[in-house]
Amino acid sequence: MTNSRKKTASRRRAPARPTERCRDASRARRRKRSRTRIALTIVLSLLVLVAAGAGWVYWQLNGNISTFDADGISGDRPDDFSKGQNVLVIGSDARTGGNSELGGGDKGDIGRSDTALLLHVYADRKHAVAVSIPRDTLVDIPPCKLPDGSWTKTRHDMFNAAYSVGQTAKGNPACTQNTVEHLTGLRVHHTIVVDFKGFAKLTDVVGGVEVCVPQDVYQKDLNPNRADRGERIFAKGEQNVAGQKALDYVRIRHGIGDGSDIGRIKRQQAFIASLMKKIKSDGLTPTKLLPLANAAAKSMTVDPGLGSANKLISFAMSMKQIDLHNTKFITIPWRYQGERVAIVEPEADALWAALKADRTLDGKDAGGKNGDKKPEPSQSARQVSGDGIAVAIHNGTTTGGLASRAAKALTDHGFMITGTGNAPSQDHATTTITYGPGQKTQAETVARLFAKAGLEQASADGITVTLGQSYADNPSAAPSPEPTTVPSKVADGARSADDDACSNLSYG
Repeated sequence: MTNSRKKTASRRRAPARPTERCRDASRARRRKRSRTRIALTIVLSLLVLVAAGAGWVYWQLNGNISTFDADGISGDRPDDFSKGQNVLVIGSDARTGGNSELGGGDKGDIGRSDTALLLHVYADRKHAVAVSIPRDTLVDIPPCKLPDGSWTKTRHDMFNAAYSVGQTAKGNPACTQNTVEHLTGLRVHHTIVVDFKGFAKLTDVVGGVEVCVPQDVYQKDLNPNRADRGERIFAKGEQNVAGQKALDYVRIRHGIGDGSDIGRIKRQQAFIASLMKKIKSDGLTPTKLLPLANAAAKSMTVDPGLGSANKLISFAMSMKQIDLHNTKFITIPWRYQGERVAIVEPEADALWAALKADRTLDGKDAGGKNGDKKPEPSQSARQVSGDGIAVAIHNGTTTGGLASRAAKALTDHGFMITGTGNAPSQDHATTTITYGPGQKTQAETVARLFAKAGLEQASADGITVTLGQSYADNPSAAPSPEPTTVPSKVADGARSADDDACSNLSYG
């Protein structure tokens, strides 16, 4: 080997100088940084795509949410003393927007409320109770706004007539909200209307709901006008239903039990409980809720307080801690009055008072931290305000000067006394307060100043206090406290959201 070749080989075998090692390390670091930047770029790109997708879903959801006119909500609303929430849910049988294809009927027909329930979410966000109000219940419908901007007068009618005030195809959710607030004395924080189409789509999105049918059901049971019973649409027993089948299930009234709306309410409560179980099992996450909310929003009308995607999703997420066993379903205390339904007192008043106090059906305090609760109006007679309430006072006893004494007590609280005198008879054992149509809430305010006073509705306008011997014996007695427990015959009939799907499905 020549010397020149030896020198070349020696140079090839010689270790790299320090500067060369630095250049190699620098190139390696640049390659590593390049790979890292590529990986980060890919991750960031994916995040942008995901965010853009979620943003698109939110944008789409916003575009699908319809709200009703808040101007129709009454200015004379109950005070809000609870830190819980009251949500009115209305099932509408309006035929607009493709709903006639699912529910039948004339496309130009007026909107009606097929079902309604008031959901009270307790302040601890772990308990809830849904109170169904039968559509045939006789109630006072307070003044409601008409399409021309005028307001109706108070009238006594069936509960579902409130939704039809104005005779429009889209219905009148604000009027139903006004009626529920007037009936219960509870502030309704949100109102949600779901129609046939939205309901059917909702059940499709969750993959169907498990229900139980107490007996075979045929087409004639769904449509009594059929000449024959038709095909069997449901076999007796448990099954999964979605879409049109789910809608048929909650609408069936005839052919099961006594064929009443009360029996249908029981099955609707069971259905909602099963739907809650399905949604809970899938997980209450934004990923799950977005398609669910989007499906519902397409055929849903809400109050302005839920009129955006953020508000709607936030509202749903706020209830994710509610336990299924602690979610109860009941029907307002009722009795038949001919072919209609009448509300039973004092059981109904006891129910509303318990919800105001955030007491569960079994009497537990679910109001959250006591320090955060607002004072209840029944805590002190000094909180009674009679501003704008006119009262006549009659002495129903033989004790002289009793009417004047009661008048002084009422004027001290701001009531306007229209007259005092003796009742037609002086043998009244207890005090009675009579009131005209639409004056129940005012009469209840008066009653808070008279221990154990009874309430009676009269056909004529005006509020009259007829004093009984109980007031004569103890005129300084403290007002009767509002009850905070629900009568056992109401609570015992409650359904829990985790009850067996086949239990307590029909009435009669």
